[in-house]
Amino acid sequence: MSESKPGELTTGSTPISKELVVGVSGASGSIIAARLVSYLLEAGHRVHLVASKTGKLVAHDELEVPEGTRGVFPDMEHENLKEWGEKNFFAPFASGTAPIDGMVIVPCSMSTLASLAHGISDNLLKRAGEVMLKERRPLIIVPRESPLDRIHLRNMLTLSESGAVIIPPVLTFYQHPGDSVSEQVDFVVSRILDHLGISNELFHRWGSEA
Repeated sequence: MSESKPGELTTGSTPISKELVVGVSGASGSIIAARLVSYLLEAGHRVHLVASKTGKLVAHDELEVPEGTRGVFPDMEHENLKEWGEKNFFAPFASGTAPIDGMVIVPCSMSTLASLAHGISDNLLKRAGEVMLKERRPLIIVPRESPLDRIHLRNMLTLSESGAVIIPPVLTFYQHPGDSVSEQVDFVVSRILDHLGISNELFHRWGSEA
């Protein structure tokens, strides 16, 4: 009997892979997106990656990607990873007929948040989010802004009422993390994976044995 990888769903001894969309918009926190995509690929899931123009610029700056690099995460080539341009509406997940299991927008800017809350889908990232909402499929929003004003909060409430799950990238303390940023990133990624229905042990869960 073959052993499943962390994060794989199984039926008997047969791994089940999910097909997911990861959107990267123009806000700080691209390290979370990179870690999420890496984990999903390692676990055998299929990932469609789409970034807004600003999202790509911010990701390259934060991750110190060499100038002129075309891909969002250039060191992450994988047969199960497909990157799409933000204006390519011919991507399969621009339609509700595509068998997509869910989408994560991480990080999610307040501009993208507002567009989704008000039905504006002028790029592929926003259109994909709109499809998830109308098809009642999992849509996870990881908003990056602080402090939040009433407009931000109202837009989050609108999306929550429409079926989206809002997961702010908050810090964790009860598991006594060290000074490593990666531990905090893994905590956020773990919460995202939980809501995608993907098992993981990226952090010490409350009530579990040490």
